[in-house]
Formats: sequence, C-alpha cells, structure tokens
Amino acid sequence: MAGHHIPHEVTDELRATIDAAGIDENADLVARILATGVGMGLDETDRLDLKITSAALTEMRAAFRLFAPYETVSKVTIFGSARTRPEDALYHQTVRVAESLAAHGWMVVTGAGPGIMQAAAEGAGPDHSLGVSIRLPFEEKPNAVIAAQERSVAMKYFFTRKLMLVKESKGFVCLPGGFGTLDEMFELLTLQQTGKAEPTPIVLLDAPGGTFWSGLRGFVEDHLIPSGVISPGDFDRVLVTDSVDEATTEILGFWRNYHSLRWVGRRLVLRLRTAPTEAEVDALSDEFAGLLADGRIEHRGPLRAERDDDDVLDLPRLVLRMNQFRVGELHRLIRAVNALGSATDRPAPPG
Repeated sequence: MAGHHIPHEVTDELRATIDAAGIDENADLVARILATGVGMGLDETDRLDLKITSAALTEMRAAFRLFAPYETVSKVTIFGSARTRPEDALYHQTVRVAESLAAHGWMVVTGAGPGIMQAAAEGAGPDHSLGVSIRLPFEEKPNAVIAAQERSVAMKYFFTRKLMLVKESKGFVCLPGGFGTLDEMFELLTLQQTGKAEPTPIVLLDAPGGTFWSGLRGFVEDHLIPSGVISPGDFDRVLVTDSVDEATTEILGFWRNYHSLRWVGRRLVLRLRTAPTEAEVDALSDEFAGLLADGRIEHRGPLRAERDDDDVLDLPRLVLRMNQFRVGELHRLIRAVNALGSATDRPAPPG
C-alpha cells in the first residue's frame, strides 16, 4: 500500500531546517531521510517499528563517526567465537594473523568482545584496532584492548552491527566459531555470490592441523555443489588454510594490482595500480569471454561519469560489459589481473 503524501509545505520546512542547521553537502539525501521519518509518522507506523528505525539510525550514525577518521586506512575484519580461551591454539593463531596484518599498516575490526575478538585486538594493538560490540547480557562491554583507546561503538541490533563489520573492510578472516561466526561467514559468501558487495578476499583460518573449515569445504563439495544449490566455483573465492603467512598473503595479494571497481550504466570499470600491456588485455578478453555480455575487455582512461566525479582519475582502467548473471565470478578476473606480469611486485599500500 502506498504511503501518505507529504505536503509541499512540510518538505519546504524540512529544507529550511537543513539550511538553518548549516548542512551544505548531500542536503538532498538528508532531506530524504527526514522526509522518510515524517512519512512513517503519517503512515501511523507501529511504535515498535519506529523504535527499531530510530535506534538503527542512531547506531549507524555513531558507527559512521567512529570509522570516519580512518577512511583512508585499509581494514580487515576478523570473526570468531567469543568463547575461545587464551590458552587455545586458535587464540594464538588469531593474535599472530592480526599482528601480521597490522605490521603491514592495516587496521583490524572486531566485534569488540572476548575470545577471538580480544585475541585479534591484542595482536593488532590498540592503535590498529576498532570494535563494534553488541549489547548482550553476557557480552556487555568492549574488551580491555578496544576500551583502552575508546575506539568502539555498541550496537543493540545484530543487523546494524554486521553492516559495520562488513561495510568498511577490504578483507576478512574467519576463525572457527559457533552460530554467530557461521552466520557472519555465510553472509559474506552470499554478498559476494550475488554481487551485492564488491569482491574482497575471504580467509577461513584454522589452528595448525585443524579440520574445522576443511570439514565445511567437504560439506560444500559433497552436498551443496552436487545438489545444485550453489555453483561449482562459488567456494573458490575462499582460502581455507591453517597458515598465518598464507592468510596474510591472500589478504594483501588481492590488492596487489586491483584497486577498485565502479559500474557506469552497463559497463564495469576495474581500476588498476599498473597499466597492462595490450597483449595482456587481449589474453584477458580471450580467457574471460564467458563472463562478457558482449564485446571485449578494453584498456582505456576514465569514463565521463568518473571524470565528472573526479573518481581516482590517475589510475589505468579495464572496461567491459559483464554478464550480470556471472557477477559472482568477478573474483576470478581480479585474481588474473593481480597475476599479470605488468603488476607491481610491491604489496599494495593501505588505503
């Protein structure tokens, strides 16, 4: 059912309020947010629904403010169980991988609780840690490492917490855990499979000799793929390992040459750190012809929409028309771009 129409005089007053507040940037979007709130009031939305909406917006604002100072710093989110004890091999593995990534300039984002979350914060150190905690009876405050620098925000809802744990990061490491960890890991895979999130590296890290994630891989290969509920290559985007060095290399290597992407209409633009040769572009077009809706992959400068937005204009680009039904396989093309002979051998800088 369509919502109630907001009178023009009300929208004019909302714009006047925005002007009076001194808001210059993105005033149209702020007006839309305010108008949506008024619309919900006109719709006589249930009080509980309004409380959910209000709390979600409040939490998102607090989280956005927490992350804003570190916008240009690459971040990796580490998921895992809150019940893992300090003497557990998984705890030590988490400390090591967080320490390794922080040494390369990355910040580590966690759920700010105990267990694996505390291990990750300890490994990264307080200067390289950010936390998004959940208010639960048994996890009511951030761990000591996160709390020391006051770099955390508390959430009431899991959905707003998961948004912030995923939105800001350019890589993910999942340690063995329970329902919450598996929920987070499967949401990551779903977002990647459906193209609702930009491609990022995902590592399933186990303790040395552990079989937790290899058991999951066996379930995928023995049940999910044969039954046809996922495609044969859907799990290829994930690295299953018990090696901290391999985990670190996977996260850093994904950004070796690939920088970012943008859709301009039906065209997909991949921004690279180093320009490919024409022979490399031709080889990519041949290898990934099945991913293209039509035409070939082109090496070219920024498109008009990118120039209008001053969107990283100094980087070389690959432009293609991708089959939208194959968008979940984009990670394959990105890995091929990173493997080009023209790509720099130096790790990509954070940010």
